[in-house]
Order: sequence, then C-alpha cells, then structure tokens
Amino acid sequence: MDLLTNMNISAGGMAAQSMRMRVASENIANADSVESAEDAGGPYRAKQIFFQSVLNRATGATEVQVSGVSKDMTSPLKPVYQPGNKLANAQGYVMYPNVDSTAENINMREAQRSYEANMTALVTAREMATRTLDMLR
Repeated sequence: MDLLTNMNISAGGMAAQSMRMRVASENIANADSVESAEDAGGPYRAKQIFFQSVLNRATGATEVQVSGVSKDMTSPLKPVYQPGNKLANAQGYVMYPNVDSTAENINMREAQRSYEANMTALVTAREMATRTLDMLR
C-alpha cells in the first residue's frame, strides 16, 4: 500500500467522523425541540448515522463511508408533564425528542478521537512522503 492510499483512507475516515460529529451536534442542539421545524407535526426525532466499509478496487484498500442518516423512529418520545403548555395533550403531557444527550456526548467524544487518530495517520504519511522526497534530492 503506498502513502497516497494511506492518506486517502485517513481522509475518508476523517470525512465520516466529521459527519458523525455533525449528526451528534444536531441531535444535541434539538434535544429540547418539542415541535418539528420541518412539518410542525411533533417533536424532533434523533438521527442515527450508519457507516459501511467499501472496497476501493483501484487501490485494493477497504475504506469507510457514510451509508446513510435516518431518523430514529423506534425509540419512544419522552413525555413530560406540563399541563399549562399549549403543546400538551389531553392528559397534560408534552412529548419531547427521543434524544439521549449522554449518548450523544459519548458519540461526539468517540468521533473526535477517531478524527484525531485519522489526522495523526494522515500527518505521519505526509511526513514520510516528505522525507522520502528529501532523500531523493
């Protein structure tokens, strides 16, 4: 495997982890959004990101890609008793998003560490390429 292939793999990993951080940030930012801005049909639904490994036939290396982002429709919404709220149902409950802030913060931290590891690999490959070119001069 050559250094450019290593750099491409690391760059792909950085792009995937960057998207993971964006999704986690969006979930955290909307953790208290009781009405959806999209259709005003209910609270925000947490988003989940999915990765897949893809074989790059040109290089023979396996790379990571984002295979999709979807709303979490399986986790239940969080009912909070607020009878005075205009969004409360007949029983006085307001439905809050199914965002678990603790899990999202953990996701953010893991994505950050993976991003940094890919950055370190990219910098190392770049330094190796630079040293190789310096030797050839």
